[in-house]
Amino acid sequence: YLMGVVFIAILGGLLFGYDTAVISGAEQALQKHLGLDAFWHGVTASSALIGCVIGSAFSGYFASGLGRRNSLRLAALLFFLSALGSYYPEFLFFSKGDTSFALILAFNFYRIIGGIGVGLASAVCPMYIAEIAPSEIRGKLVSCNQFAIIFGMLVVYFVNYMIKDGMPDEVLVSDGWRYMFGSEAVPAALFGI
Repeated sequence: YLMGVVFIAILGGLLFGYDTAVISGAEQALQKHLGLDAFWHGVTASSALIGCVIGSAFSGYFASGLGRRNSLRLAALLFFLSALGSYYPEFLFFSKGDTSFALILAFNFYRIIGGIGVGLASAVCPMYIAEIAPSEIRGKLVSCNQFAIIFGMLVVYFVNYMIKDGMPDEVLVSDGWRYMFGSEAVPAALFGI
């Protein structure tokens, strides 16, 4: 039972790594698709980190107010919404293929939401594991979260490679980057469930 609970909790760590590194495979295609200049390319590539600061700053409030488990549920929801929103930032307000400044802001908003999930998970996952783990194996179990973060980064590099492999450049620029961001919805849904 303990290992099952720890495994679920470290999915938050895996999503931390996944969300942080997914941009690396998509950023050049995204830059071409949205026509980003150097400044907005940098903002877009790092927008999730803005959310990380926000999420980690408020993680103690959420962990105390909602509890550890509900805070992890909130992080899962934020990861999921970010994955879907980054996959299709045109949702509700724009038409597909729009490259307006407002769409760039919408895309960055979804990435910031994911970053808030990262910041929340980065604090609450090890806290939750430490609180449920027996003292004699607490260090081992908490270190599993750090392993999951790095493993999430590794996984997304392979996922991005498999999406990009053999894809013509014009398809990568129009839709390939979407699949990279959308792929995060699967582990986020598993984490939430």
